[in-house]
Amino acid sequence: MSAECSSYLNADKVLVSAFSCPRAGGDARAVFCCGFQDVKYCCDDPHSFFPYEHSYMWWLSVGALVGLSIAAVVLFAFIITVCVLCYLFISTKPRSKLDTGLSLQMAGKTGFYGC
Repeated sequence: MSAECSSYLNADKVLVSAFSCPRAGGDARAVFCCGFQDVKYCCDDPHSFFPYEHSYMWWLSVGALVGLSIAAVVLFAFIITVCVLCYLFISTKPRSKLDTGLSLQMAGKTGFYGC
């Protein structure tokens, strides 16, 4: 089994001629043409050819980084908000305990024994 990688213009706009997979001296398992429209190579995964330019993937990576950065900022703001609210709850709590009106006393000699 072999695949044919058609000729293409690389990122520097230089024509790269067509080649067959697997390449001579290469991995015998790399029988599929993989990569992008402007970067092609032989590999062993039949689903690794993407019909757009390699630079498109960089835009996806930048988008993912922006999304993750926004999520990190939101998470950080949430954690800070929770910490501030906990601090305010603890610091505004009354320092003394409320008086329940009942006082506990030790049983003396004139307590339950009737002495």
